[in-house]
Amino acid sequence: MQITGNHQMARIVRHNDESVRQGYIRNGGKEVKLFTSALKAFQCNNRIVMAQRKHLDDFLRGRIIGRLECGRTQLEVSEELGIAQSVISRIWQRFQDDGNVSRCYSTGRPRVTTPNEDRYLAVTAKRNRRSTASDLSRQLSSATGTTVSRQTVYRRLGHIGLYARRPVRCVPLTATHCRLRLAWSREHAL
Repeated sequence: MQITGNHQMARIVRHNDESVRQGYIRNGGKEVKLFTSALKAFQCNNRIVMAQRKHLDDFLRGRIIGRLECGRTQLEVSEELGIAQSVISRIWQRFQDDGNVSRCYSTGRPRVTTPNEDRYLAVTAKRNRRSTASDLSRQLSSATGTTVSRQTVYRRLGHIGLYARRPVRCVPLTATHCRLRLAWSREHAL
């Protein structure tokens, strides 16, 4: 096995409990100091598992759940896949709680509205095109009890392509329209 870090490598030849407890391993004829993360990992069951933070993809999470459902213990799955037992435990607990193993993106403030409420806003806005964001906010509050700001409604509608429109007095005409209208008025003039 090899331990890497700070651009140094040391091959573990043999160890005794005293040298590991002090944080040294033998490299050839001399002792080399273990890095803190490697020392903690080495002291755990005398095996090196570098502490790396990496996200598991959904396929690997599914494999973990499949093995646990087949009757294997969390420790067996942990050793097979080289993943910490605490991670296996957390994935299994989440699967038992809500049946989902996908990673939750939870940075930032939680959303005030649910996807159903977003759909309600979209349907209401499409039914009544002249309603303002403030009107939609009041309607959502009375229908679901969720109070949202006018700006939140504006943002949710913007995500589906409904933007505020400025009412205009007449339809803007192209040059062709102008020419045809002028010809029609000259034909029908008194």
